[in-house]
Amino acid sequence: MSSKPIGIFDSGVGGTSIWKEIHSLMPFEKTIYLADSRNAPYGEKSVKDIVELSKKNTDKLLSMGCKIIVVACNTATTNAINELRYLYSIPFIGIEPAIKPAALKSQTKAIGILATKGTLSSALFSKTSELHTQNIKVIEVEGNGLVELIESGKKDSPEMESLLKQLLQPMLLQKIDYLVLGCSHYPYLIPTLKKILPEDVQIIDSGEAVARQTKSVLTQHDLLNTSTSFARPEFLSNKNPVILADLINAEENGFSVSYFDF
Repeated sequence: MSSKPIGIFDSGVGGTSIWKEIHSLMPFEKTIYLADSRNAPYGEKSVKDIVELSKKNTDKLLSMGCKIIVVACNTATTNAINELRYLYSIPFIGIEPAIKPAALKSQTKAIGILATKGTLSSALFSKTSELHTQNIKVIEVEGNGLVELIESGKKDSPEMESLLKQLLQPMLLQKIDYLVLGCSHYPYLIPTLKKILPEDVQIIDSGEAVARQTKSVLTQHDLLNTSTSFARPEFLSNKNPVILADLINAEENGFSVSYFDF
């Protein structure tokens, strides 16, 4: 089992931000990344639909022999991971907005959370937020339109910068000093965010923490690969493989991206 791949799925290409952290930490682990871009974004869908899509993604990765599944999507984690853990016997790693470190470090006692509607309205997000944000002002903003622009290859466009300025305005008015990125697509917006945000606002995402947790769980289950040979990753997309290939610099890195269909 230890030589089998780590499966990673997201509602599109954004979860490659998580994949990069996992691959960087564990380069000898074989990884399979599945981008469900055809159904992106998950944030506007019902809980039932999110669960069903998460099950389909899981089944596809299990059919390819994966030993662990990383749900590299905040919306899928907060709405479906409990169901997945109940239905399947392999370990699952989820991703949640890094609210706790932002709340603990904030000096202005005001933090911003940029996430999808599906994440912000979930019971798991609400529970996590209540647990860690007592005496902290939390400004939640739905990132409507951001995932669609990233999935269209427009992460660095003037249109994206204009939309981000509009979305961030309520947070800036409240003098936040930490911005929590609550969607795995959003780390790709950090260069643009840094152009808009004051220098004293820190940006936090969950990528490194997810990678460390994945390695920890693999170790606990005796599933960590003992090979010292570089493992070439595999990428699948069910809509536009070119967008995915561009994000991971596939040509430069010698990676291949395949089309798949449910």
